[in-house]
Amino acid sequence: MEYTNKKNAKMDSSLLNTDRADKAFRSKKEERRYWILLITMIGLGLLSSYGLLVYNNPVPIDSPSFIPVVERRMIAIVSMIVAAVCQSLATVAFQSVTNNRVITPSLLGFEALYSTIHTSTMFFFGTTVFIGYMGAGSFLLQVAAMVAMCLILYGWLLSGKYGNLQLMLLVGIIIGTGLRSLSTFMRKLLAPSEFDILQAKLFGSVNHADAEYFPIAIPIVIIVAILLLAYSKRLNVLSLGKDIASSLGVNHQYSIIYVLVLVSILMSVSTALVGPLTFFGFLVATLSYQLAPTYDHRYIFPMALATGFLILTGAYFIMNHVFNAQGVVSVIIEIVGGLTFLIIILKRKTL
Repeated sequence: MEYTNKKNAKMDSSLLNTDRADKAFRSKKEERRYWILLITMIGLGLLSSYGLLVYNNPVPIDSPSFIPVVERRMIAIVSMIVAAVCQSLATVAFQSVTNNRVITPSLLGFEALYSTIHTSTMFFFGTTVFIGYMGAGSFLLQVAAMVAMCLILYGWLLSGKYGNLQLMLLVGIIIGTGLRSLSTFMRKLLAPSEFDILQAKLFGSVNHADAEYFPIAIPIVIIVAILLLAYSKRLNVLSLGKDIASSLGVNHQYSIIYVLVLVSILMSVSTALVGPLTFFGFLVATLSYQLAPTYDHRYIFPMALATGFLILTGAYFIMNHVFNAQGVVSVIIEIVGGLTFLIIILKRKTL
């Protein structure tokens, strides 16, 4: 009788554990901590944004020129928001469908193609055409080229007899390496003055953003972000792996391609708008997993958005107004992201 009671107690305990595991958070304490952290991150991001807009403004607040200066600074804030949305959502979704929290969408060669487009423009057409290569047309061309490359990659390697996600990643790495080698070769043949102009463009920076891009970029990002957020529950299943997702009735191949197309659009818009940010998305996703201890993407995505926005606005505010080093923000972010990547690789000892 005593043995039976102990057995029933263990079964009841296991059922309770299962019920807790079915929820987004394991306890009310974790859920409360999540909301406190999310609100804090959003508040700090808004505070940093306000500081970027009004702090150290050379024009007095009662001057008619004060508002135009704030409006110019607002362009940088909007580009930070767009970049944060694109990089955070794309990286979290990409890691979920690949079931790997170490790799990033940059493996598919977005930065390499961006670099090749601009380098080839300078190499074949010269400085005048390169400087004039601006506006909505050039932005759409870059986005279309990056998305087209990914669609070809997905259509070839994720359909038919191939259908191999790991093979797609490997081919993406090879293509990216080839494009980087080609752009490096062309840069070595440029004149020093042309090289300096090109190199400034190839650094990721919100200062590269043009307000003319926003009527195109913002609607695209909003639509894709809504589609990805609406797919959160399906991403929860996809992150369990192909076998489990298929057994639960999910069309794994279609779902993977659908998510990767959305990821490619977000990454293309971000890269074309502000330039390469190779490790920024990885850094945001890694911090988000630590701050949001849950499998549910309905909670991971908001935390990633808040984290990405705070990192960008905070880094630009500190480097611009504390260290007076405006041009090295993206370099610092990439160094921190790269070090975080190496630390995780060394701790896990595997990809």
